[in-house]
Amino acid sequence: MGVLALGWACAVYASASLTAAGSDLAVIVNSESGVSELSRAEVINIFLGRQRRLPSGVAALTVDLAGPDDEKRQFYYCLVGKEPAEINSYWARLVFSGRGAAPWQAESPEEVLDIVENYKGAIGYIERHRVVDGRVKIVHTLAQ
Repeated sequence: MGVLALGWACAVYASASLTAAGSDLAVIVNSESGVSELSRAEVINIFLGRQRRLPSGVAALTVDLAGPDDEKRQFYYCLVGKEPAEINSYWARLVFSGRGAAPWQAESPEEVLDIVENYKGAIGYIERHRVVDGRVKIVHTLAQ
């Protein structure tokens, strides 16, 4: 799927699945990570385990939402056009072959915030409206 088609599909999917105000997703990092912005390609590479360090050189700890959460579904669909089940299969193959370690699974957006705030190399995603203070830094946004 091309970038424009994926962007359009993401907007349609996001508007259908998340109706709350502020449902844009923010990719967040620790304020001390040395990263101020990430491209879509960098976010893809980090979350799919192709890039194990943030651009600042700090080892990346990807933080994913556990379960079939709407935020997780929107994130992966907008990012790579895949459903969570497909992403889980992708990671199962990488882990089984010894080529990677799956992202840390957080039980809630609040846990994502806590992990990212307290680990210099952590990177995660949450709804943009949840970032209300300087505890973390937004480096990329996936808008609906």
